[in-house]
Amino acid sequence: MAAKISKTLPAILFFAFSFINISSFASPNSKNEKIESAISQAMDKFQVPGIAVAVVQNNKVVFNKGFGVIEHDKSRKVTPDTLFGIASNTKAMTATLLAQLVDQHQLTWQTKIIDIIPEFQLASPYVTREFTIIDLLSHNSGLGLGAGDLMIWPETDLTTQHIIKGLKYLPQVSSFRSEFAYDNLMYIVAGEIIKRVTGQDWEDVIHSRLFKPLGMDNTYALYSRIPTNYKNVARAHVPLNEKLHVVGGNFLEKFSSAGAVASNVNDMAQWLLLQLNKGKTSSEKVLFSTEQSKAMWQPRTLLPVSDAATQHDKMHFYAYGLGWFLNDYHGVKLVHHSGGILGMVSKVALVPEHNLGLVILTNQQSGGAFNALYREILEQYLGLPDKDWVEHYHAKKLAYDAKEKSRLLREVESVSANSTPSLPLKDYAQTYVDNWYGDIHITYNNNKLRMQFGHTPALKGTLVHHQHNTFIVKWDDRTLEADAFVNFNLTPEGTIDFATMKAVSHKTDFSFDFHDLKLVPQ
Repeated sequence: MAAKISKTLPAILFFAFSFINISSFASPNSKNEKIESAISQAMDKFQVPGIAVAVVQNNKVVFNKGFGVIEHDKSRKVTPDTLFGIASNTKAMTATLLAQLVDQHQLTWQTKIIDIIPEFQLASPYVTREFTIIDLLSHNSGLGLGAGDLMIWPETDLTTQHIIKGLKYLPQVSSFRSEFAYDNLMYIVAGEIIKRVTGQDWEDVIHSRLFKPLGMDNTYALYSRIPTNYKNVARAHVPLNEKLHVVGGNFLEKFSSAGAVASNVNDMAQWLLLQLNKGKTSSEKVLFSTEQSKAMWQPRTLLPVSDAATQHDKMHFYAYGLGWFLNDYHGVKLVHHSGGILGMVSKVALVPEHNLGLVILTNQQSGGAFNALYREILEQYLGLPDKDWVEHYHAKKLAYDAKEKSRLLREVESVSANSTPSLPLKDYAQTYVDNWYGDIHITYNNNKLRMQFGHTPALKGTLVHHQHNTFIVKWDDRTLEADAFVNFNLTPEGTIDFATMKAVSHKTDFSFDFHDLKLVPQ
């Protein structure tokens, strides 16, 4: 028997090892070299001027580097200390602050919002009464995708109180807790909850309770808090007509607790380690309990899983927790989120079972770049089959762009070329009011109509006749990429009853929620 075993054992071992991807035994240097190569390719393919990446594993930072420049055609290099807007990756931080308050018994996840903010009101009295802290963070309100974002984007002069007051006028598009629809405004309400419970502004609380104990000394809750003499700040870029344009600069300040944090990969590595250690800092200080870590990583609102995701990613569940997306990926659990602002996108991902975390910060709004890179990092550190992710996402981008171009051409061909407006142009020039946004002005001068959103300086443009009583507003700032149809509905007497709006392109960011507006003449 012993002799027989000695002869067959090598064959058994060979058979077993043939099922193991040899890349899982690759050295950290080899993995990181492949990641750096992918970063270089992604910057070239997607026109990204600068990227910063950090990877942590087993309580250590194993990759931490900047690539490219902070501004196109300028010489200052991106470093691990370069500040970027992390946008919606702020949401997990806001959820963590609430988890701390739960640990301290200052509220519970089931606390009703009206018990802390009595004036909180949605369209449905039932939903208003039952809405809890969990609901604020789970994107299950029944409101539509990005509903009300025009109150905060592009930069407005509206306050948090105006936002809370406007919620009751936003239309419910699904029943409460039945569907996922990404919602920034509820996270702004979450920031107000933190303020009312602690007696301090959200930006002061996040600094004292997260950034300071983590040693995130170069992370800021608001762009306006970045020292004016600090120059290592990435500029945002939008590719338009094959050229890069520098845009914006305030990293979504009005998004506050939903998306206003500016950080760098050095500091974000500490945030990753805190999450992977379920609330403990490197010095063993407990910022939140293991119980609350589980609560934040527990599925709350389900999302659909496509057949393609199951086939290619081995995904069987997809959900949103509290500030995090959750799904399985090739047999492990992923905890992740992305962030996007005009000209800047980012990605944070955790693989708790492998004690692995990553952050990618970029200064161009190409989702294809960060998606390719985060997949490449997972491939290298999880030992997954080799795939050219940069080429994969670049091909997807080209196909999507071609499809959208074709759709817009078909739409142009369907226009009634000889139609004219029902009214003289000057009759469309009025001040219109939307219940949740406020005033929107249309003026007439030199035989042209101009539109100006009353609270949003950047939303100004010319109305160009499309067909019948529909115009297209072409914004002066072309980098917004958010031209919109403006359709005027007439009364039986031939006067303007109300107007509606809708983005022309499917590529327009969902935060331009023109479709939620109903413009009534003042």
